[in-house]
Amino acid sequence: MRQLKGLYKLSRPLSTFSGVLAVVLGGYVAGTGAWLKITLAALSTMLISAGANAWNDYLDVEIDKINQPQRPLPSGAVSLRAARNFSFILAVLSIVLAAFINWQGFLIALASNILLYVYSWKMKSTVLVGNAIVAFMSAMSAVFGGVAAGNVAPTFWLAVIIVSGIMGREILKTMADYEGDLRQRVRTIATAWGKRNARVVFHIMVSITLIMMMVPYLLRVYRPIYAYMVVLGVYPVVLYIAFRANPERPGPQLEKLSQLMKYDFLIWFLAVLLGAAV
Repeated sequence: MRQLKGLYKLSRPLSTFSGVLAVVLGGYVAGTGAWLKITLAALSTMLISAGANAWNDYLDVEIDKINQPQRPLPSGAVSLRAARNFSFILAVLSIVLAAFINWQGFLIALASNILLYVYSWKMKSTVLVGNAIVAFMSAMSAVFGGVAAGNVAPTFWLAVIIVSGIMGREILKTMADYEGDLRQRVRTIATAWGKRNARVVFHIMVSITLIMMMVPYLLRVYRPIYAYMVVLGVYPVVLYIAFRANPERPGPQLEKLSQLMKYDFLIWFLAVLLGAAV
């Protein structure tokens, strides 16, 4: 029972939930009503994300002993072998599900699994490249929803905003994980360029995200309710995070800001749902 609970935590359900929402959002703005295939894409994305999370923790167990000792692997709640097998099983299931959507969906699931596994194995310890991969894969969730629905064009704005937003959050996470990454000689923007320079890049990505969030409204892609929710619900929280994210703050506090940024994106998701003219 303890190991099952540990595997559940290893999948990081809240993290996978954001990917599922992005798929649903992409399927919704597509406007075709193909909800069976969209649901399959959402389930496939959940499994891809959960499997990638387990694989990432499997490879990062030594780093997590410093940065996140309470996680299932460093705490001993789950064995390394169980985590590895769990990850592979979820990856295979995600590809099987995607095969029932269409051939494009199958290729997206297959490529996503491969890229995320290679990312955790070889490309995570890179300056910005690894962060860009995570941001790109997050954006692909929305595109996946459009592909499943049979109309991918309306997901363009979603993908652009998600890329910049997730890129910013990924950089913030490198600042939060600075101590553990430095001890394990992991190259990130924070360890290679310094936390102050990482903060500058984080602020640049936040600025791009805030600007891009408003473009669909200015182009009349989304209704006014979208702009109201973004300005009143999303902007204040993001600006608060940007102000509080400074190099002097300890890792746990920066990690909390990173989590807050993720939850703030849920308000943006809701803004799209209410503002998209489907």
